[in-house]
Amino acid sequence: MAREITAPHAPPPSLVRALRRLLRPLVRLLLAHQITYPFLAKLLKAVYVEVAEVELSIPDRPQTISRLSLLTGIHRKDVKRMREEPIENDAPPPVVSLGAQLVARWTAVDAFLDDEVRPRPLARLPGGANEPTFDDLVASVSKDIRARAVLDEWLRLGIVHIDDEDRVRLNTEAFVPESGFDEKAHFFGRNLHDHIATSAHNLMGAGPPLLERSVYYDELTPASVDELAQLAEKKGMEALQALNRRALALQNRDAGNPDARERMNFGLYFHRADISGDDDGEAGDA
Repeated sequence: MAREITAPHAPPPSLVRALRRLLRPLVRLLLAHQITYPFLAKLLKAVYVEVAEVELSIPDRPQTISRLSLLTGIHRKDVKRMREEPIENDAPPPVVSLGAQLVARWTAVDAFLDDEVRPRPLARLPGGANEPTFDDLVASVSKDIRARAVLDEWLRLGIVHIDDEDRVRLNTEAFVPESGFDEKAHFFGRNLHDHIATSAHNLMGAGPPLLERSVYYDELTPASVDELAQLAEKKGMEALQALNRRALALQNRDAGNPDARERMNFGLYFHRADISGDDDGEAGDA
């Protein structure tokens, strides 16, 4: 006896409107890098199958091609082919993994901070002064990596610069390359993934809500937005630095603990736009 398959319910109109809005800047970026709709559609098909197979499985029952086809609306032959294709590795570029560790220590360990608890300039080369050097910073994370190789790469990416006293200065108190497309693309994917995952968790009501707040106002002059941008950067960096110091201490404490299986991500952003190009006209906080 054939099983009746009912048509899916229409999605909530408010969710469709939200999807159109969040997709606009993404499509703008894709078009700027010649990523066409057919390419995106192929990628989206693979992600649909991957998510349905991993996150919508039934306990103690195998995921079948028929069920995945029903869940995703993708043809059975495409589901079969995509299940056989290897999933691309999401590992960050090596410079990102090492760089994040180094900047975390530079902005949190007392030996590398000045009297105002800010990253101190580090001597480029070991000398007579009894002060930490860039070599000391790199060695605190790994003794197998040459400090000069790290410095050359960081200078290329715009993470540091050399001052008039031949000291290495951090350009920003977070690992944010000014150049280096692969590195910036990694953070683009990771940070937006976590923001959307947090919002989706809250929208689905699957558990206690996660932190997601923002402040938004319109009808402001450019000068007022400039002032707010400076305030947001100052206060935001203070929050990031406080969490960084505490997270590094907790990570050291949790080393070797079998329960240390979770990760966290706390971020901030500041967006500005002309009202004529933005269809949100409310003000307040959320």
